[in-house]
Formats: sequence, C-alpha cells, structure tokens
Amino acid sequence: MGKRKTKKFASMKRMISLKDQRIKEKDRAKVQETKKKDPSEIKEKEVPKYPSCLFFQYNTQLGPPYHILVDTNFINFSIKAKLDIVQSMMDCLYAKCIPCITDCVMAEIEKLGMKYRVALRIAKDPRFERLPCTHKGTYADDCLVQRVTQHKCYILATVDRDLKRRIRKIPGVPIMYISNHRSELTSDYQWVICGYRCVL
Repeated sequence: MGKRKTKKFASMKRMISLKDQRIKEKDRAKVQETKKKDPSEIKEKEVPKYPSCLFFQYNTQLGPPYHILVDTNFINFSIKAKLDIVQSMMDCLYAKCIPCITDCVMAEIEKLGMKYRVALRIAKDPRFERLPCTHKGTYADDCLVQRVTQHKCYILATVDRDLKRRIRKIPGVPIMYISNHRSELTSDYQWVICGYRCVL
C-alpha cells in the first residue's frame, strides 16, 4: 500500500524575494539606503494644541449663564434626592443656568424603560436645551467627554465615578455632582459658600 500525501496545515508556497537576482531589474525592489541621523538636526514633535480659552487651568469661557451638560445618573439621583434640577443648579452657582442634554443621554434614558419615565419627563422639560449629536452610536459617556473636550464652555453634571475620573483628566472642566441632597461643584479651586462648593 502506498502512503498518501497529506497536505500540511497552513502551508504556503515559497516565494522568491523581491531582491532576488532572477527577477528583472525593473521589477526588483531597490535596496533602501539607511540615512545617518544628524545630531545637530532639530527634532520635530507633534504636541496636541492647547486651548486658547485656558489661562493655565483657569477657564475664561465659563461665565453666566452657565451651560451645564447633564448626565443620565444626575437626573436619576436628583429625583431620589427630591431636587429641582434647574433650581438646585442656580442655588449652587448663584447665576442663571441652562441645563443641556444631548441626544445620546436622551436615548439612554429612553432605553431604561417605564421605570425611569419621570426622568424622561424631566429631560423633556422646555428649560433644558437639546444638543444634537452627529456621531455614530448612543454611548453617552463618550459623547459627553468628546463635547467637553471640543468646547470648554460647559460644566458637566454627573454622579458616575468613571465619567468623573475621565473628566478630571481634561483641564478646565468643572464637575457638578449631588451629595448630601444638594448639588455641588468641584474643580481645582474650591471654597464653600453656604454649604455649596462653588467655583467662580
């Protein structure tokens, strides 16, 4: 009995190197000459552009009326704490506040279902400014981080720890959160006025 030849798994045909002498000169790959680096040459490095609105870490674009980006968790926690969102924001900042809600956050609240219908009703309040999203997907955290990075005129209102951690890495963006049944604002510069942490 003769032995059958079995095909080896994932075997490839041998190929001639492009530098081989058997290939015509016009088709042959050229040998790359290694350039010696000049030590006196100026090294170029691409650095991300620093926003012009920041004076060190002080954000010059923040000012009344404050535009506050609201996260899903912030609305839910404000309901639990029995806080009127707009009123508590004004109490915190002592100025007019315009809560803004993106399409992604609205979609996230709608996905939560009937259990969070009160949050949906609050989000559809005419006092809330609706911001359209142009990107793909409905992941709210990425949307908020992207928007805050592009435009430094927003304060971000959230209770989510992971989102707070991401936002703290972006300079000049204050974070508003709920603690002890009231809205508080955090940043590098803080002082306490009437029980609220405020940044001006």
